[in-house]
Amino acid sequence: MHDIEPFFRWRDNYIAAEDSKSPVYGTQHDEFYYTNAIYNYYIHPQWDGFGSSTLYLKILFADYDKHYAIIELIGEWNDCIHNDIMILRREITDLMQKEGLFQFILICENVLNYHAGDDNDYYEEWLDEIRDQEGWVAIINPLEHVAMEMSNYGVTQYVHILRDAPWRDYKPGALLKWTKNQIFSPKFLPVG
Repeated sequence: MHDIEPFFRWRDNYIAAEDSKSPVYGTQHDEFYYTNAIYNYYIHPQWDGFGSSTLYLKILFADYDKHYAIIELIGEWNDCIHNDIMILRREITDLMQKEGLFQFILICENVLNYHAGDDNDYYEEWLDEIRDQEGWVAIINPLEHVAMEMSNYGVTQYVHILRDAPWRDYKPGALLKWTKNQIFSPKFLPVG
């Protein structure tokens, strides 16, 4: 896992650590000193911690005029034991919403497991807070068993799960357009 880097092709357009509105503003990364680990596996030092012991992220892009953010995640998403959705909400997305971001694209192909909690209150709260601003949450390219677990536990009532997205081929604006086309196409049932 130590050699899986966050996606870096958009760094010419956006660096979250240099964005004063970002929850990770001012974060400094060491390219060679590995300190963060998921269980006993070190991860690349470019990933940002946000309070979870098993899930890390990288804010790849934020556009305050178009009200969207793209966040890449790595690790184990554990709502059962660690309540990762609560931590993600309070430490990251709540702060981003205060800055006017309401459309969230979560790249989850490096989320290796998902463990559901007892309820989906934080997912429901998230959708309730952003719905009036035409907001939504899209989970892009989760592993099949992660998508099935989220679906089995009703998370898909509040988020859109989109598979087979060629997101690395796009620039941020094109990924936003692709995501909206998937969410709002007639074949895709809306959340809520």
